[in-house]
Amino acid sequence: MFKKVLIANRGSIATRVMRTLSKMKIQSVAVYATVDADSLHVSMADQAFCLGNATATSTYLDIDKIIDIAKQNDVDAIHPGYGFLSENPEFVRRCERENIVFIGPTAAQMLDFGLKHSAREIAQTANVPLLPGTGLLDSIEDAYQQAEGIGYPVMLKSTAGGGGIGMQLCHNVEELTQYFDSVKRLGQSNFADDGVFLEKYIGQARHIEVQAFGDGNGHVVSLGERDCSSQRRNQKVLEECPAPNLNQDVREQLHKTAETLLSSVGYRNAGTVEFIVDAQTQAFYFLEVNTRLQVEHGVTEEVYQVDLVEWMVKQYHNFAKRCAQKVTLFRFEYMQKIRI
Repeated sequence: MFKKVLIANRGSIATRVMRTLSKMKIQSVAVYATVDADSLHVSMADQAFCLGNATATSTYLDIDKIIDIAKQNDVDAIHPGYGFLSENPEFVRRCERENIVFIGPTAAQMLDFGLKHSAREIAQTANVPLLPGTGLLDSIEDAYQQAEGIGYPVMLKSTAGGGGIGMQLCHNVEELTQYFDSVKRLGQSNFADDGVFLEKYIGQARHIEVQAFGDGNGHVVSLGERDCSSQRRNQKVLEECPAPNLNQDVREQLHKTAETLLSSVGYRNAGTVEFIVDAQTQAFYFLEVNTRLQVEHGVTEEVYQVDLVEWMVKQYHNFAKRCAQKVTLFRFEYMQKIRI
């Protein structure tokens, strides 16, 4: 087991990880910008090191500084939390070169799922249901032609990033013309990638995400689903677990589909597979994979009585595979009890 883990983050996610490390009797190492010197994650940690008096780019996003601190203090592993470097494949590669365990997915998995259009290709190969959509669009003329084939309304999406940035509903060709360049600019300015694509828009839709965990050897278990349909500007406002008023057959299919998709790439780590469920037909379609511990992971932990951070730490000791049977049994017993 690890003796010392550095948390490459701050705030609530850093203290969240530290609570689990303390329970596991693993020393925690905090990093902080000068402005955060009095933060709780600094005082909670067994050791804390300043990254300097600068912006996030020169502190929490500075790979060289974080790796140097880890090497100088005999750190065994780094937990990235969410945000910052949590989905940065170069950070994963750097950890590997320095013989420091990155507590998360592989660099390849981050890259494969990090761009939504390539994630669609992986899902298609795994026979996962997809909304009618496109690959990357070459031009506005290409968008016109593809949108006519799909049928309006369509969603124009940036392939990179998340958080609802770079998504625009287009009801007709005039709106597609109006928003095409602006969505590309949003992608470039926020994610350094101006690639865009189209997907069919479902008017009466539910947004359901399946919490899953993979051990990196093809074994994946789902820990239920969260309904995050309540949103404002494509940002989640409310999470419900398990999803209310969801057909039980659809629920089970969502879990199985998420497991199949992540298993197909030998996924390692906690991850969330997001779906759109048509409220009228009950058909569901793949949206994206988040290759990190999400902000809302605590909702699933409370319902399923698990510690996902502990699983992440222990996954390098074949812990996840041994837990799969236990979680599957718990899920069955829980669903029988609530009878949704």
